[in-house]
Amino acid sequence: MHRVEQFFGHLRARVAADEADLARRILPASAWPLFARMPVADRRHALDVVGRLTAAGRDDRDLLVAALLHDCAKGDRLRLWHRVAGVLLEAVSRRTIASWASPDPASWRYPLYLYLHHAELSADAAAAAGCSPRSVSFIRGTAAGLDASSAAAFAAADEAS
Repeated sequence: MHRVEQFFGHLRARVAADEADLARRILPASAWPLFARMPVADRRHALDVVGRLTAAGRDDRDLLVAALLHDCAKGDRLRLWHRVAGVLLEAVSRRTIASWASPDPASWRYPLYLYLHHAELSADAAAAAGCSPRSVSFIRGTAAGLDASSAAAFAAADEAS
């Protein structure tokens, strides 16, 4: 049921000007273009993750930056039908989707690669845009130690949004 809600949420996604302003205040100026280029559904999702985190009392700037940029690498190449196909193929066999994915951006199979590797690619983009190593570790999914509980909250907020 959650995936069905995500599907319809993707279709009707909107971002209000005040929400975009919030993202601009959170992000380093050098990282704003990453957020601004994201498709509206991904921006909506990112803002929803931020909302869940702040509602849970999580206001760590590095964590919120990660929430805003964790899907930035998906871009407009990963269309809705790719996402649906990815979810369905992954449910059957992650190995199958991995064998079909291609890291070649010219390939029609590249969106499957994005689906599987967007966290790493998003983390690389955030690092290149000057985001902190902590933000990058949250995006990459490698935050540990003192950041483990924040990382778990981030993962839960992402899954719920």
